[in-house]
Amino acid sequence: MKRKRYSEEQIVKALKEIEAGRITVAEQARQLACSENTIYLWKKKFGGLEVQDVKELRELRQENSKLKQMVANLMLEKEAIAEALKKL
Repeated sequence: MKRKRYSEEQIVKALKEIEAGRITVAEQARQLACSENTIYLWKKKFGGLEVQDVKELRELRQENSKLKQMVANLMLEKEAIAEALKKL
């Protein structure tokens, strides 16, 4: 089954409708064609945030991931240089 990505706006709108009591979790899950568990995960992750906050959070996580990858690459280079110096 193909995974569907939801935009930040869709996630926040869905959570706000549930929080306001206009719709139940089961009904929202049916409308979005996702599981109730997905809704609860979104609530845990994005509950109480605005659209801009969610976008910023995702951008920061992506940047953090890139930085961690850069550090890992630098550590590998450092170890390779240290090994090469030991052989000399």
